[in-house]
Amino acid sequence: MRMYDIIDKKRQGMALSDKEIKYVAKNCFTGEIPDYQLSAWLMAVCIQGMDENETISLTKAMRDSGDKSDLSVFDGLSVDKHSTGGVGDKTSLIIAPIVASCGAKVAKMSGRGLGHTGGTVDKLEAINGFNTSLSTNEFINQVKKVGVAIVGQSGNFAPADKKLYSLRDVTATIQSIPLIASSIMSKKLAAGSDSIVLDVKFGSGAFMKTPESAKELAKTMVQIGKACDKKICALITNMDVPLGFAIGNSIEVLEALNVLKGKTDTPDLSEVCINLAANMLFLCFGITLQEAKKQAINAIESGNALNKFKEWIKAQGGDVSFIDNPSLIFAPKFTVDVFSKNEGYIFCMDTEAIGKTACLLGAGREKANEKIDFNAGINLCKKTGDYVKCGEKIATLYSSEKKDFDYITEYFLSTLKFSGNEVTPLPLIYDEIR
Repeated sequence: MRMYDIIDKKRQGMALSDKEIKYVAKNCFTGEIPDYQLSAWLMAVCIQGMDENETISLTKAMRDSGDKSDLSVFDGLSVDKHSTGGVGDKTSLIIAPIVASCGAKVAKMSGRGLGHTGGTVDKLEAINGFNTSLSTNEFINQVKKVGVAIVGQSGNFAPADKKLYSLRDVTATIQSIPLIASSIMSKKLAAGSDSIVLDVKFGSGAFMKTPESAKELAKTMVQIGKACDKKICALITNMDVPLGFAIGNSIEVLEALNVLKGKTDTPDLSEVCINLAANMLFLCFGITLQEAKKQAINAIESGNALNKFKEWIKAQGGDVSFIDNPSLIFAPKFTVDVFSKNEGYIFCMDTEAIGKTACLLGAGREKANEKIDFNAGINLCKKTGDYVKCGEKIATLYSSEKKDFDYITEYFLSTLKFSGNEVTPLPLIYDEIR
């Protein structure tokens, strides 16, 4: 079998066989296939697309290219949630203890933030002592005992995907539904959970900019999961506006904690979390969504979710003192208030640019090995649809280091557009794919 023939076949728009796709996935990271041929193949796929069978074959081949977790010890109760990324997305910190307190097993590997999107691992490492590098035995035993463990991605999971993604990133082949779906799902399938809930985001702060493209991606991933005998569903959620009001690391941990404490000042964040948690319970236990939602709400109202959060953080070495004393994890040296220069309704927010504002403050990284400032971030006072008076405070910026706050303030203000008319944002939960 020659890579040249596989490239030419796909260039002509023909469907590749399972054997041909396995050849690419098996040899792409061994040096057998040179980068220039892999790049040509990726471009052919990006232009010509893949049918459902090809996409499923590619996902399975990348899943099988490396390590795989065995979670069979949890008797079908292991469940994972994957978000396609956004700004202010701290949902994993909330839904994991909710779902675990209801009896499911959340065995999750998460990533670090890169660019304008935040990472769950970074938020957890803002907690003093929290260990995101458990061994396999420690990970499994903690899930058995506590019901939840979240660690950083480690091991040799889906090395074929790592190789292909590194090339996609530099060859303008990122925007391909089959390549995106197979990349995400190969890692989720290798992680081993029996049930998977996908949070596929759309909008200015998301990878998929329109609800239609997000829906197409969600459908493709659900088809893959079904073909691989997983219980799976997807929610299409709005990231045209940051989720909640806090953007950063420590500050997002505190906002997540407030939701678990039952506070109601972030209704959008609470709504998304309750629906994600309910779908996880629905898949795990086969109960109705209505009953699952009741259980998720009761987990918060009863205090069970908060208690599970404490138990989880302690189990991974974290100091839980911050739960009663927030200044132990959030004590920025510099605080700058931002005041509006306009009057009217906020018509839209460039959420990606708001995420980049947080990066300018030190909350994110542009390169994988860069350090971040856990105290850096933004607290929004107003969001899309809100009426703002000229001179009214609309946000507060935080950092541990002195920055060019004049420039950052102007950059933040440029992310907001105003209108004299009332604005109705798109629905928070746009659709569901089952």
